[in-house]
Amino acid sequence: MKFTWFNLMPWPYLPDDFREKNRSVWVDIDQRLFDPVKSHEVYNRYMDLLEYAATLGFDGIGVNEHHQNGYGIMPSPNIIAAGLARRTKDAALVVLGNSIALYNPPVRVAEEFAMLDCISGGRLVAGFPVGTSMDTNFCYGQIPSLTREKYAEAHDLIIKAWTNRDPFAFNGRYNKLRHVNIWPRPIQQPHPPIHIPGGGSVETYDFCIDNTYSYSYLSFSGYIRAKALMDGYWKRVEERGAPDNSPYRAGFAQTICVAETDEEAERLYAPHVDYFYNRCLHVYPGFADAPGYRTIKTIQSGALSQYGRPKGFAEMTWKDLTEGGHVIAGSPETVRQRMEELAKGLRVGNIFCLMHVGDMPAEKCMYSTKLFAEKVMPKLRNVFPEYADDTRFWCHPIENRATPGSLPAAPARAPIPAE
Repeated sequence: MKFTWFNLMPWPYLPDDFREKNRSVWVDIDQRLFDPVKSHEVYNRYMDLLEYAATLGFDGIGVNEHHQNGYGIMPSPNIIAAGLARRTKDAALVVLGNSIALYNPPVRVAEEFAMLDCISGGRLVAGFPVGTSMDTNFCYGQIPSLTREKYAEAHDLIIKAWTNRDPFAFNGRYNKLRHVNIWPRPIQQPHPPIHIPGGGSVETYDFCIDNTYSYSYLSFSGYIRAKALMDGYWKRVEERGAPDNSPYRAGFAQTICVAETDEEAERLYAPHVDYFYNRCLHVYPGFADAPGYRTIKTIQSGALSQYGRPKGFAEMTWKDLTEGGHVIAGSPETVRQRMEELAKGLRVGNIFCLMHVGDMPAEKCMYSTKLFAEKVMPKLRNVFPEYADDTRFWCHPIENRATPGSLPAAPARAPIPAE
């Protein structure tokens, strides 16, 4: 099993009456609710938590991209990942990911991801999300019915830029470039491993199978409701005659809260879970699914957006969320049992652990994270022992990596030039 400690970086200062006085946490959120001075502390605290998780044995630390919202204040995950690359040693940098349809031209993603791979010594796990309708269509103005076509072209351009050793011209519908010849190039060859975050679009199944990418289902509805969708994915893997059904072909994001007892977990974390589900997921339904954003096949499947539900999350109690699998919380043993049920039930080898929730203070987050790392994670490592050697979907760092800050003392006099 691969465990990535993932931070959405939500804004922790949304007022108690946010839901009543604001139409949406995304797209048209009141800018006056953001305090740049407070954000200085918030950003640094969130990066500290990511670095802390890296010291506890998590396989990766994860970041992602969103725009104009209080749900996740990370419009450029590459900036955060660059800072983490210098202050972490072994953990993978899981950038899940860059919304590649939004970049003009997408070679910018090829270049920046290559930089991250070089700086980190080959620790990048790359993610290529289509992006939410809020981000792509309303914040960045992409035409909904063309978003996936732009995405596909951006993907092809990035992969070709990474794998072609000679300059080439690219003549696409949306990108026309006479000279593509990226410097730098990624360390990992032919390119870094790629995970495709999905929220229910069934066409993404085939895309991942065709390219040997890991399909990552990102949902706040929990693993119980995800079962039908993931069963559909594995059925498609079988139908397409993929050479294997390795659990590392799939990943899942899960909100997790660990305490010494189930009762302590509710006492410590319930207010922060409530903050997240009531304020951070308060999306105006009109923003959640722009007409044309979802394909007919996906709509027919019933896999609709988790965002913008007029009812549901806001009405759920702690009991509803934990018993429904939206949140896995409790003692280490309770969490272990439910995490094992998740991994085996969904057949997922990559777990993206959402352990910072809403406005959770750093000390509570560290407490939960440490308990998970020490008392839960080790017991879940070998859930799929027969696939222990499958490393296709994870990074491959070089052995002799640079140590940041290891310059020698400045010489007292000018160095003698070599003769």
